[in-house]
Amino acid sequence: MSEDAPPFQTQDHDSLTIPLLSHRQRSINSTSQVAIVGANVCPIESLDYEYWMAFLVFSLSNLALTLFAAIITAFISPAAAGSGIPEVKAYLNGVDAPGILSIRTLIVKIVGSIAAVSSSLLVGKAGPMVHTGSCIAALFGQGGSRRYGLTWKWLRFFKNDRDRRDLVTCGSAAGIAAAFRAPVGGVLFALEEMASWWRSALLWRAFFTTAVVAIILRALIDVCLSGKCGLFGKGGLIMFDVYSANVSYHLADVPPVLALGVIGGILGSFYNFLLVKVLKVYNLVNEKGTFYKIFIACTISIFTSCLLFGLPWLVSCQSCPSDASEDCPTIGRSGNYKKFQCPPGHYNDLASLIFNTNDDAIRNLFSKNTDSEFQLSTMLIFFVTCFILSIFSYGIVAPAGLFVPVIVTGASYGRFIGMLIGSWGNLSHGLYAVLGAASFLGGSMRMTVSLCVIILELTNNLLLLPLIMVVLLVSKTVADAFNGNVYDLIMKVKGFPYLETHAEPYMRQLTVADVVSGPLQLCHGIEKVGNIVHILKTTMHHGFPVIDESPHSESPVLYGLILRAHLIALLKKKAFLCTPVQLGADAFRHFSSDDFAKKGLGNVDKIEDIELTDEEMEMFLDLHPFTNASPYTVVDTMSLAKALILFREVGLRHLLVIPKISSRAPVVGILTRHDFMPEHILGLHPSLVRSRWKRLRFQFPLFLKIF
Repeated sequence: MSEDAPPFQTQDHDSLTIPLLSHRQRSINSTSQVAIVGANVCPIESLDYEYWMAFLVFSLSNLALTLFAAIITAFISPAAAGSGIPEVKAYLNGVDAPGILSIRTLIVKIVGSIAAVSSSLLVGKAGPMVHTGSCIAALFGQGGSRRYGLTWKWLRFFKNDRDRRDLVTCGSAAGIAAAFRAPVGGVLFALEEMASWWRSALLWRAFFTTAVVAIILRALIDVCLSGKCGLFGKGGLIMFDVYSANVSYHLADVPPVLALGVIGGILGSFYNFLLVKVLKVYNLVNEKGTFYKIFIACTISIFTSCLLFGLPWLVSCQSCPSDASEDCPTIGRSGNYKKFQCPPGHYNDLASLIFNTNDDAIRNLFSKNTDSEFQLSTMLIFFVTCFILSIFSYGIVAPAGLFVPVIVTGASYGRFIGMLIGSWGNLSHGLYAVLGAASFLGGSMRMTVSLCVIILELTNNLLLLPLIMVVLLVSKTVADAFNGNVYDLIMKVKGFPYLETHAEPYMRQLTVADVVSGPLQLCHGIEKVGNIVHILKTTMHHGFPVIDESPHSESPVLYGLILRAHLIALLKKKAFLCTPVQLGADAFRHFSSDDFAKKGLGNVDKIEDIELTDEEMEMFLDLHPFTNASPYTVVDTMSLAKALILFREVGLRHLLVIPKISSRAPVVGILTRHDFMPEHILGLHPSLVRSRWKRLRFQFPLFLKIF
C-alpha cells in the first residue's frame, strides 16, 4: 500500500445496492478460489454460499500442515520444537544437552519450520533459522555424522569445546543475518544475546560468516528478480523498506515516543509472564504422552483458523483509495486489498492483514502515506489477536520462532497509538508502527544494540536511529523491573542449568564448602581396572580427582583430574598392565589424538558397552599420562560468589575444592554447574529464601502488586 499508482477502475454505483448472490452468473467467476499466498492459505472474495467451503479448505489445509509439523517433531526430534534460541544459548553457556544440535534436529527444524509457518500459525522463522545455522556449525565442529556416514577428516581440528562453541556462535549469527538480511545485526546478536564467552578472534570470524551469508543472499535475490522463484518473490526473506528522505521529527514528538517505550516495556514483560504460564501448562499436558502433544497442536491450529476466518466479519468495509498502487479490491492469489465479504469497490482492511504473509502484513503496517488505510478498531482487534495467538502458538510441538510474531504485535499497537495521537504529532502511522515493534522487542527480548542495528537494516532508514535507541532503552528499563528476557525465562522452564553473568547477593554469605556435596570418588595414579569400572558404573560424575601416595608425607597428595570420557577411552583400548608400574612416554603408543577427542552430541561412549573379562578386571591402568595435572582449584573457605565468577569466566566444567588446612583428604569435593544453581543452594540453606524474598519485595514492589 503506497502512494504511487494508477487509480482503480470505478464500479457501477448501482452495484453497491445489489446483493452479492446476484453476481453468481457472471461470465468470469473470480470469487471461488482458495489460494496459498506466501505462508498462508487464504480465501479470496468468495460468494456467500461459498464461504463455508472456503473456511473448510482453509482450516483443513492449516490443520494438515500443523499435524505434519507436529508428528515429525514429536516422533523424530522433539528437540526441534520451539525457537531453538534458548537451546543454543544454553549450549554456548556450557550445557551439553544431547540432541539439540544433531542432524535429525537440523532436518526436522527445516522441514517442520516450513510447515508450521505455512499453516497460518502465528510463528516466526528467525528463531528456527538461528537453530538451523547452529546445527550446521555443530556438524562441522564434530566432523560430520558417523551415524549417517557423513564425516570429514579435515574437520578433526575442531574437536574441542572452545572451537565448537565458536563455530556454533558463528552459526547463530548467520541465522539472524539470513532471516533479516542483517549481517552486522547478526554479529551483534551473537555477541549480545547468544555467546557467554566472547573474544576478539571470534568477532571477525562471525563477521566473515555473516558477510558470506550476505553475498549468497544477494546472489539468490538476483536469481529471484528474474522471475525464477515463483510465489517466493524476492527470496521470501524479511525486508521492510520504509526509507524516506522526508522523515522529520521535533521535540514535541519525544513524549509520544517515550510513552511507546513505557507501553512496550509493560506489554513485553506481561507477554513474557503469560508465555511462561502457558509453557508450564503445556509441559504438564505434554508429560502425559505424545498423543497429547499432537492434540494440543491440532487444537491450536483449529482455534487459529476459526479466529482468523471469523474476525474480518467484525469490521466494516473500506472504500478503495483513489491512489491505490494495485488493483482494489484484490482479485487473485496475492495483493494487499482483500475484498473478503465486501461489495465491489471496497476492501476489508482486517482481512488484508490476516490473509497476507506475516512479512507483507508487517510491510503494510510499516508503510508510509497509508494513514487512512486502516481503521482504529481494526488495529485494536489485530493487536489483541496477534498477542494471544503468538503466546499459544509458541509452545506446541513444532518449530516456532518469536521474532516475527513480536514484530507484528508491536507494529500493530504502535500504529494504533499513532492513530490515537493523530494530527498532534508529526510522525506518520507507519513510523509509529516501526517504533512500536522496536519497543515490544525491547520489552520482551531485552536486547538493545543488536535490535537497534537489526531494525535499521530491516527498514533501511538511518534517520530513525535516535528514536529507536530511545524506545529500546526505555522499554528495556521498564521491563527489567518485572522479569527477565523471554529466552532466559524459557530456559528456566525447560530446566537448563544456565549460569548468569553475576552472582546472587546471598552467595556472598556462603563459602564453597557450604554447597559442595559428597561422597567424593577418588582414583589413584595407578588404579585397578575393576575399581575404575565400579566407579563408572555406580556414579554419573564426569570428572574424578587423581591422588598419589607421597613418600614425603603420610597424607596423599592431589595429582590432577581425569575425565570420565578419558577413562572409558582407556578401558575401550584395553591398554592394561599386569603389574602396578608407572609408564612414561610409551603410554601413548596405543592411542591417537582422536581417541580422546570430544565426541559429537549423542555419540558418547558408555561404560555398559565395554566388555571385560575377569582376568582383565584384575589388571591395572596407569592414569598419570592421561590426567590433567594442573586443574583449577579453590580453597574451601573461598566465597561462593567469587567461585561462580571464576567458574563462568574461565568456562569450567569442574572446579576442585581443596582444604585450607592440610588434612588426610587432599580434596574436599568438586564444584560443577549444578552446585551454583539457586535451586540447589536454597535447598541446602532454606533460611536464605526468606532474605532473598525480602530483597525482591524491596526492589520490585510494582511487580508484586501486578503479578
